[in-house]
Amino acid sequence: MTRVAAIDCGTNSVRLLIADIVADGASGSGGTLTDVERRMEIVRLGQGVDRTGRLAPEALDRTFAAMRGYAELIEGHRAEKVRVVATSATRDAGNRADFVSGVVDIFGVVPEVISGDEEASLSFFGATRELAALRPARPYLVLDIGGGSTEFVLGGDTVDAARSMDIGCVRMTERHLRDGDPPSPDQITAAAADIDTALAEVRRTVPVDEARTLVGLAGSVTTISGIAQNLPEYDPERIHLSRITAGQVHEVTRNLLHATRAERAAIGVMHPGRVDVIGAGALILDRVMREYGFGAVVVSEHDILDGIAWSLA
Repeated sequence: MTRVAAIDCGTNSVRLLIADIVADGASGSGGTLTDVERRMEIVRLGQGVDRTGRLAPEALDRTFAAMRGYAELIEGHRAEKVRVVATSATRDAGNRADFVSGVVDIFGVVPEVISGDEEASLSFFGATRELAALRPARPYLVLDIGGGSTEFVLGGDTVDAARSMDIGCVRMTERHLRDGDPPSPDQITAAAADIDTALAEVRRTVPVDEARTLVGLAGSVTTISGIAQNLPEYDPERIHLSRITAGQVHEVTRNLLHATRAERAAIGVMHPGRVDVIGAGALILDRVMREYGFGAVVVSEHDILDGIAWSLA
């Protein structure tokens, strides 16, 4: 058994998983991962990056504050291996050296600013490792809707094709849906057109029509599942591996895009840090299901964070 600590620093949130892993050395695909701590803080590291190309000082301060708390947990639980991964916002930032030096000071390890392809691969393995019990049809299209980018990964036991596109929920909000409460029909139309252009580009390298099961990851998708199920509060056990129909996704998306900020904030499953960007996240999922013809999405609470943890086994 190995106790590991995985940190995923995305555009919208920074997350921690401390877990005990028992790897299956014979197959390389078995083994068990048992949570010790799983934490998430909304820090909005990618604030303004799409416009300025730089990480804002206040965004770095929020991120480092959350990381210092994580470092205390890692030390307290005596994790043997630590891996810090940074994704879209940091890839795009001209001052990412400031981020790297801050992380080294806090954790004593150099963060890996990974490529979109590696992000896609880690998301795929984190999400699909335990899907066998459900026996969903293969291949899967794993959809990881982040803050700055969205990953599209096709595969069964292994990754067959992957593409990362800059259409995350924070980026789409800042580009199209920032003004207006709720956003105007023209703003929604512009955002949908931007997403559809990206989806057409994905088809060039990922044969999405071969996929038999859509697997949705990350906070936008899990929140949509909670809303569709009418949960009074966020319940990971009921959300994990839930199946949400296209009709439910369309209805939730329409309601979110026509709701005021106050109405969105009052939804029981809504994290306060997701209120401003959930409409864009829902729109991405909705356009994917419409354009690629999926009748349902299997929702996973496990994603790149679990993939990072498994990589340390």
